[in-house]
Amino acid sequence: VQLQASGGGLVQAGGSLRLSCVASGRTFSFNGMGWFRQAPGKEREFVSFIDWSGNMKAYADSVKGRFTISRDNAKYTMYLQMNSLKLEDTAVYYCASRGTYGPSTTAGGYDYWGQGTQVTVSS
Repeated sequence: VQLQASGGGLVQAGGSLRLSCVASGRTFSFNGMGWFRQAPGKEREFVSFIDWSGNMKAYADSVKGRFTISRDNAKYTMYLQMNSLKLEDTAVYYCASRGTYGPSTTAGGYDYWGQGTQVTVSS
């Protein structure tokens, strides 16, 4: 599975962005997928997870109520709608895929990674 993340950019605090992650490979529909982020000098942290059906979702407490994860298996694409962005949301955002059923909040629980897309929130 190859993953390509896009949609990052520069946005003012309080604004919105939508990230996309396009997957190639026949196993897309059977993978759980997630978003992680990494700010300069910090470890990569879990943001959100969605299972293959789109019915099981998980969010980090820091983004709950502001971010929404979704996926469109017909388009091999996962999305992260980010609203009410804060300065602390600034990071490189990575999408990832896992073959094992169920959510994982650790980077080690994922098998494939995209290249990352930069999100910068300004005041």
